[in-house]
Amino acid sequence: MPIFESSSIHSVALHRVGNKETDEGYILSDKVINPGEALQDLLVNYFLTPFKVEEYYNLYDDDNLELNEIYRCACDLFADNDALLEVSKRVARHLYDSCTHPNIKSGDLFVVYFKECQLNGETMDAMGVFKAENKSQFLKVSHDEEEWSRESGDRSASAIFRMDIDKGIDTAHLDKGAIIFNSERDKGFVVSVVDNTNRGVDAIYWKDNFLHIKQRHDEYYNTHQVMQAYKKFVTDELPQQFEMSRADQADLLNRSVNFFKQNDNFEMDDFTRDVLGQPEVIDSFKEYKENYEREYDVQLPESFGISEGAVKKQSRSYKSVIKLDKNFHIYVHGDRKLIEQGEDEKGKYYKVYYNEET
Repeated sequence: MPIFESSSIHSVALHRVGNKETDEGYILSDKVINPGEALQDLLVNYFLTPFKVEEYYNLYDDDNLELNEIYRCACDLFADNDALLEVSKRVARHLYDSCTHPNIKSGDLFVVYFKECQLNGETMDAMGVFKAENKSQFLKVSHDEEEWSRESGDRSASAIFRMDIDKGIDTAHLDKGAIIFNSERDKGFVVSVVDNTNRGVDAIYWKDNFLHIKQRHDEYYNTHQVMQAYKKFVTDELPQQFEMSRADQADLLNRSVNFFKQNDNFEMDDFTRDVLGQPEVIDSFKEYKENYEREYDVQLPESFGISEGAVKKQSRSYKSVIKLDKNFHIYVHGDRKLIEQGEDEKGKYYKVYYNEET
């Protein structure tokens, strides 16, 4: 996870970018902003607080990395941080050229040069690109000059108050953002992305058309890929090959999550032995793994360091739930031996053992 406790803003360039498809145009600033202390604190919090996950990307191009416009902009900025204004104008034009769908919203574009960002124990500078698309309504209260009471001991005053409705950027909510760390330049830099409006065309234009990124192959990526493949194996493949109850599936999912939580490193042989156990199931998984790699064009490594962040995120989708008609849901979190399944004259049933009711 990146650390921004000591991070500061060197300078900010602000532009307005419309939708190219609807010919809205764009407005470029002629001067960078050097925020004072109060604005600095607010902007650092607004821009950097949302970046909390360990999922990283690299800028890329199918033919040549040098053809990626954001990559070229980052290279030029890291070579000369006083070039922010001109670099930011190129970023704004490139964003405008990427907004080629009528549903893409116009917005305010911030291009920021950060100092003292920490990534994997190293301190470095970073380039931030943020877009605010949504404005919030707020109530603006003002009053004229107070007229203080002259009565002895009375600190009350009288004034005329006014209320107005205004619109502005909600600094508690970042719509879209990317931080490009000055690390691994030859691989397309290390990039962290936030997209809180990532539905449909928004997800395509911001990540694919504008930034043009691919997921970085690291511990997070490896952990995510293996856990995702294993889940599909248990839920989709195993029931077709073996007679397996929902309780058994839930048990296998829980055991896999526990393996990832209890170990710092992943070894495929240890995982299959401790989680799957039975030789025929292990062989089935190995065959499924090979087919999965071909189908999804990924490599599932035999050994890697486990990412705690990826485990936490993937665990949310490992919901071990047994749905019984529309009457009951059984959430399985623990010992499979405490659940028994059977059938009698009344129908199918589950028997659940427990120590205390809470």
